[in-house]
Amino acid sequence: MSTVDDTERAGWGPRGTAGVSFASTLAFDAVSVRLGGRQVLDGFSLSLAPGEIVCLLGDSGSGKSTALRVAAGIQAIDGGTVRINDRAVSVPGRTLSPDRRGIGLMFQDFALFPHLSLLGNVSFGLRRLGRVAANRQAHAALKRVGLDGREHDFPHRLSGGQQQRLALARTIAPRPGILMLDEPFSSLDARLRETVRDETLAVLRETHATTIIVTHDPEEAMVVGDRIALLRHGRVAQVARAAEIYNHPIDLDAARFFSPLSEIPSRVASGMADTPFGRVAVVGFAEGDPVIIALRPVGVLDMQMAGQGTPGRIVSKHEAIGVDICEVQVAGLDRPVGIRQRSDPKFTVGSDVFLTLNPEHILVFGAL
Repeated sequence: MSTVDDTERAGWGPRGTAGVSFASTLAFDAVSVRLGGRQVLDGFSLSLAPGEIVCLLGDSGSGKSTALRVAAGIQAIDGGTVRINDRAVSVPGRTLSPDRRGIGLMFQDFALFPHLSLLGNVSFGLRRLGRVAANRQAHAALKRVGLDGREHDFPHRLSGGQQQRLALARTIAPRPGILMLDEPFSSLDARLRETVRDETLAVLRETHATTIIVTHDPEEAMVVGDRIALLRHGRVAQVARAAEIYNHPIDLDAARFFSPLSEIPSRVASGMADTPFGRVAVVGFAEGDPVIIALRPVGVLDMQMAGQGTPGRIVSKHEAIGVDICEVQVAGLDRPVGIRQRSDPKFTVGSDVFLTLNPEHILVFGAL
């Protein structure tokens, strides 16, 4: 019996067929931007290696989209320098135009041309190649995203997921050295998002282009990015690989951004801090320093119906797909601790349980 692979079921074209780009370097050096009297970027510095995918992550207003617009040449800067392949493309008072930067920009709303066919949309940025070569390259890009055969349709006839594919095809068709995607999956429903994200990532890897992706979703950034740059008030608060930034966040606010936390105030005594779950070792703090012991919902606390551990009582439980999300009240804590674990019907609201701490997974920060 014949089988159909996942990419065919999802409607995408065969992997490995996206055109390869000559990847560029990209560097922001102490870039500052003021808009409407507000400092949007404030000494923003970040460097990307050729072919690297970096996710810009942060709250609304942290400067993510402005950084993207600066790199694209859409937004002028008030201070610092932007360099592509070591060439200054933005300095105060001078901005190299977007069409001379070798970049491809995919907007959050896709910004498709409604009056042009799919082929017209994708070939729009290829006119310098000549009609025959432009059509050939546009057809190849449409085929990679599974829209071949619909070249003469118009964007309004496409679903949201197909419009995203068309926008991606238009972005990669000129084979730019740098790709920039602004919240590329935010308009998709949850059912489509994971598949579209995985296929988009495959396309980006095939192009070898240096890529910036703006997102507000920490999980998405961890899946997609080679590195994550966490922005805060127009600056990079921390930049690192996903595992590093998740397991070793620079401060409590960074840890809070990646997951909910149960926060236990304590104080250092002989290199240890007391918690209702026992004493935990703390490093890098002086005797008597106030600290926050932060516990994530996953992996830090083991919950059992009987045995050793700190007693607690389940005060709420929500069942997700294969996962229980519980809150457990423990003596000595003002708020219940959050626990996510594999679904188990024996844990119910009102159940008395015992909690055991996994010390290697705790996070310790100085008290704010």
